[in-house]
Amino acid sequence: MSPAARSAKTAPPTPTDPTTPATRAPRGTRGTRRAPYLFLLPATALFLLFFALPVCHALYLSLRRVEVKGLGLGSGAREEVWAGLSNYTDALTDSELVAGALRVLGYGLIVVPTMLGLALVFALMLDADRVRGRSFTRLAIFLPYAVPGVIAALLWGFLYLPDISPFHHVLRELGLPEPDLLDGGPLYVALANIAVWGGTGFNMIVIYTALRAIPAEVYEAARLDGCSQLQIALRIKIPMVAPSLVLTFFFSVIATLQVFSEPTTLKPLTNSVPTTWSPLMKVYEDAFVRNDIHTAAATAVVIAAVTLVLSFGFLRIAGSRTRQGETR
Repeated sequence: MSPAARSAKTAPPTPTDPTTPATRAPRGTRGTRRAPYLFLLPATALFLLFFALPVCHALYLSLRRVEVKGLGLGSGAREEVWAGLSNYTDALTDSELVAGALRVLGYGLIVVPTMLGLALVFALMLDADRVRGRSFTRLAIFLPYAVPGVIAALLWGFLYLPDISPFHHVLRELGLPEPDLLDGGPLYVALANIAVWGGTGFNMIVIYTALRAIPAEVYEAARLDGCSQLQIALRIKIPMVAPSLVLTFFFSVIATLQVFSEPTTLKPLTNSVPTTWSPLMKVYEDAFVRNDIHTAAATAVVIAAVTLVLSFGFLRIAGSRTRQGETR
């Protein structure tokens, strides 16, 4: 072997220039890195178009108002001007909005505990041993959730009317007093019944799914320790499905704050439901009946802000308690 060949063989390799095409990432690798963003693009576009853009437009409208210039009634007599925070001041000091919020509070105190309590009881019953017809029962409890809220309100509304309700007919034949469920205090029970009937099945499915995910070995160990079915439910099942209970409570509170279809549908059947019974009905009244879109936008922003603060605060409290329980 010649000296030149021997030196070429023993010489260290020359470092490759990073700018050369040989060190660039293959085209397939670059395409793989872009793939997640391409999959997220449709969801991002829909989010911006149907959520972020309407929210920004509502914020813009809430800071404006319409002033009438002069005595003319033509198109040039009305002018949209800057209003600042005056619309928010009017919304927060509106007695109708405050009264609607108090009504929703009373409505929620009935709906949320009753609905979640029934959902938990049904889920525990379906998860118990030696239960027959589990699939049919689960479907029967969940089925009312598939009925739209307006249709459910109409169905129950006709059952509440004394003239056509079969319940009132039975009470009348038995000579018993007939309660008016569409007037006064019973109205809250009537509205809450519609929400409980429609929402219990969904919450039950969420809790039942969490129960089915608990390992069977946990139950076997509890039975070996002499625990009864009631003790297993109280000491094992309920604590282990606490995250699902928090989730269903969170969704139920949001749905309660946004109640609209039930009182709106029952309104033609009774005079006890005003047009501003709930905050969202107040927004609808301002926007489409009184033609005050700017005040309606400010009220909607206030409702959204209150919902966000309550939701965030509840999640923080639930998260802190969960972490405290894990550290013990």
